[in-house]
Amino acid sequence: MDKSEIMKILPHREDMLLIEEAYRKEDGSAEAYYTVRGDEFFLRGHFPGYPVVPGVILCEMIAQSACVMFGEEMAGKTPFYTGLNNVKFRGQVRPGDRVRIVAKLLRHKACFYFIGGELYVGDKLCVQGEFSFAVVDADKV
Repeated sequence: MDKSEIMKILPHREDMLLIEEAYRKEDGSAEAYYTVRGDEFFLRGHFPGYPVVPGVILCEMIAQSACVMFGEEMAGKTPFYTGLNNVKFRGQVRPGDRVRIVAKLLRHKACFYFIGGELYVGDKLCVQGEFSFAVVDADKV
């Protein structure tokens, strides 16, 4: 999927649409990509002279990638974080880096989804953890 196809699934728009390419894999997982340009709003003050993508933004990239697993089922719905568990930051993400995000469904109950997510730069694991979401109809928000 390219960015225009991703926007059919996700309610996010610029400046918060943080994946630019995504794929649903045969095993049901999702893989997504984003290249850090260096001019993003979250880098302006984090940190002057040594920009590093904030951990919360990396977690958001994983969340958006997770929504790709559900494809068109996500259209007209809004995902809200309900939890982050065992999140570990193992490496920095900086301007010029192309990140690869992998998301897998761990379990699902009613409107709650529990996802395992990992974010890489090259072969280096930079973030991993478990993420949970409530997915609700957009007209009920």
